Amino acid sequence: MEEGNRMAVGLMLPLGMGALGDGGKVPWTTIHEMATLAEAAGFESLVVPDHLLFRRSPPTNNPPVAMPEGHSRGIWEAWTILSAVAAITRRVTLSPYVACTAFRNPALLAKMADTLDEVSGGRLVLGLGAGWHEPEFDAFGFPFDHLVSRFEEALQIIVPLLREGHVDFPGRYYQARQCELLPRGPRRTGPPILIGAQGPRMLRLVARYADRFDAGFHLRSEDVVERSRSLERACAETGRDPKGIERSAATRVAVVEGRGAGTSGSFQVGPAREGIAEFDLADVRFEGRQDTPEALAGYLRSFEAAGVQHLTCTILDPPGSRGLEQFARVLERLRK
Repeated sequence: MEEGNRMAVGLMLPLGMGALGDGGKVPWTTIHEMATLAEAAGFESLVVPDHLLFRRSPPTNNPPVAMPEGHSRGIWEAWTILSAVAAITRRVTLSPYVACTAFRNPALLAKMADTLDEVSGGRLVLGLGAGWHEPEFDAFGFPFDHLVSRFEEALQIIVPLLREGHVDFPGRYYQARQCELLPRGPRRTGPPILIGAQGPRMLRLVARYADRFDAGFHLRSEDVVERSRSLERACAETGRDPKGIERSAATRVAVVEGRGAGTSGSFQVGPAREGIAEFDLADVRFEGRQDTPEALAGYLRSFEAAGVQHLTCTILDPPGSRGLEQFARVLERLRK
């Protein structure tokens, strides 16, 4: 929790092609502008997605990528962008949401995390996940089998390296022999570890290793409550007190300008139109309501009431800095 035990609100920076609504790349100049605007507006964190490309092709189409089958859409590399954002910000925490452990050797990933923690002055939250989008694994030559088993081995290297500075691990999928982190970053036990998880086995890994659990994207705060209950069951199985694990989640919002009586803009929960989101949300049922900034602030507070301590928002529409400036009005009301 942030100051006064209030819910912290973060922003996901757009990295994928098409995120600005024109089908093209997101230039660094736009990312730079959004990062500095978000910090000035009072966001507590900035996160970036960790993907290599999106391609709609069977059998991996859940959630379906919003593009015709056989087409590809690119995205910038997350750690390079995070390092650049660290250099232009001073206060916000930074995180990959979430770093796929299959894309990088786990010992090297721990080294990268400790280095970025140094660059940012101790502002990194290391988000980790197993990955899910098979086409990018195939395209870049990463194995897609036994994802959870590979993730578990990666944690057995990453966690002791960051917490203790050394590890000796001969695994089936990964090895790190007499490995050390030298020099060390600003925090003796490294950055806090966030794990995004859904299934029972992944949740047990959260209970064993994570400082923070992320429930993923939701448009209804009550769905987060059920995820928290699943985590508590996993904690009971592993003997960990669930109160020692922070809770986070994410949601999607859209700002629809020029609508709503008596306001300069009204707001929606969910996407304002198709084709602008990273994922096609046609299978997600939501009311599509249009509200004032106060009402959307109330929607965000519902996540706080559900126990969320850190909420990441993706602003779908209008894209880029314009949507961020509109959403800052909601953040002001949330803080009152």
